[in-house]
Amino acid sequence: MVKNSEINLSAIARDLKKAASDAVVIGVGQGADGPVLLENPLTAKSAEALAESLKVLGITGAADQAVRLPGLPEAGNGVVVLAGVGKVSAGQKLTREALRRAAGSAVRQLAGLTTVTLAFPTADVGDVAAVAEGAALGAYSFTEYRSSKDGLKDPVRNVVIFTDLAGDKDLEPALKRAALLGKAVNATRSLVNEPPSHLYPESFADAAKELAKGLPVKVTVWDEKRLEKEGFGGIMGVGKGSSRQPRLVKVEYAPAKATRKIALVGKGITFDTGGISIKPALGMGDMKSDMAGAAVVLNTVLTLAGLGLPVKATAWLCIAENMPSGAASRPADVLTMFGGKTVEVLNTDAEGRLVMADGIVAASQEYPDAIIDVATLTGAQLIALGNRTAGVMGADSVTGPLKAAADRAGELVWPMPLPEELRPSLDSQVADLANIGERHGGMMTAAVFLREFVGKGKDGQPIPWAHIDIAGPSFNNGAPYGYTPKQGTGCTVRTLVAYAEDLLAGA
Repeated sequence: MVKNSEINLSAIARDLKKAASDAVVIGVGQGADGPVLLENPLTAKSAEALAESLKVLGITGAADQAVRLPGLPEAGNGVVVLAGVGKVSAGQKLTREALRRAAGSAVRQLAGLTTVTLAFPTADVGDVAAVAEGAALGAYSFTEYRSSKDGLKDPVRNVVIFTDLAGDKDLEPALKRAALLGKAVNATRSLVNEPPSHLYPESFADAAKELAKGLPVKVTVWDEKRLEKEGFGGIMGVGKGSSRQPRLVKVEYAPAKATRKIALVGKGITFDTGGISIKPALGMGDMKSDMAGAAVVLNTVLTLAGLGLPVKATAWLCIAENMPSGAASRPADVLTMFGGKTVEVLNTDAEGRLVMADGIVAASQEYPDAIIDVATLTGAQLIALGNRTAGVMGADSVTGPLKAAADRAGELVWPMPLPEELRPSLDSQVADLANIGERHGGMMTAAVFLREFVGKGKDGQPIPWAHIDIAGPSFNNGAPYGYTPKQGTGCTVRTLVAYAEDLLAGA
């Protein structure tokens, strides 16, 4: 189902001719007085001539601009590509995210070529890693269900990075990490892009097992009989309206020398009609992406295992299909969640928090150092933060490091509060709480609901917890940009990997 290919990344420090490629990419920035040709491996004469021709050629240096020119003898290839990096200031180096996006944009637009050399300015190994990450993220396509590949271009498979740091001892692990991140993000994208006819609870569980092959992880699957027997009322309540029954998947990476322990819980609604509280038809097809959170936490744990990091990481994939039928949950039904709390279902389209509640309780029972849940949870997230910025809520001890990790990874995350006055709006007349409350600030109300299910640690204190709402940034309905394609984006995988690395660094 999910073909998890990996890009080949390498580096050279001299003579471009020694690394034959189909194109050499050179950066152009938007300076105060016009386009600026950035540091590059061309001869001084060629670089000067090229710099003088930028305006005549209509090259501005704007982000996502990529202009192909005939190759130069010293480049040893048929094409030179001038790639925009956005605004630049004299004396200031490019940010790593600017490098990441420029590399990703160039590689994305050069699909159809086999090997590309990227010659952006890199001051340190971190800069080279950013270029490599961008390239790995840009080399993506999803063509699984095309009956003909005519006219379709395969992604770039080999990327050579031109840098003076090619011989640095820290570069090889940095390139390995970049390739693994690209592989994980692209696998997440492909899961999100799968049509609901092919990705449903059982096949999603099978895909998790397939992706985990060859890695030191243990995959456990709860089918509907076990879920019913053990009292996972949220997952069963949401999934019982579909003929394709729900699943809970636990993916556990537990290295012997682990020094920290984290749990990741992901919403896996493989298709969301809204249930009895049915959604409008317009745009419903995008609801194939309502399982993005589960895809994110799955591929995060697999990446941590691939990197061999000394952290115990467990992903809980809460998977169901929300369909209307004679067996579906109704508004006013009461569900008994895993752990015993009861919830009155006032709106069956607020289903994600129901499956997530079960997963959070299950994760709590293993006393992790922190629980992070990831979900395409609310339309209110898009209203509050737009299409590209995820909202993060919860304990400051987790949300602060998550924001720092996102900044390092180059992903947009913004902390939001959890106002105490929202909790009374979740009160129910017949159950412990209702599944919807205050409409205004709905992203935060949903997080307040989830907080009710976070358990206590062995010290008797609430387990540090954070909720990330990725409803907007997980799916791109607009044009591709930077390293981001249309449809599934794979957002938050890089943030969670960086969070785990930072957690170990501070251990």
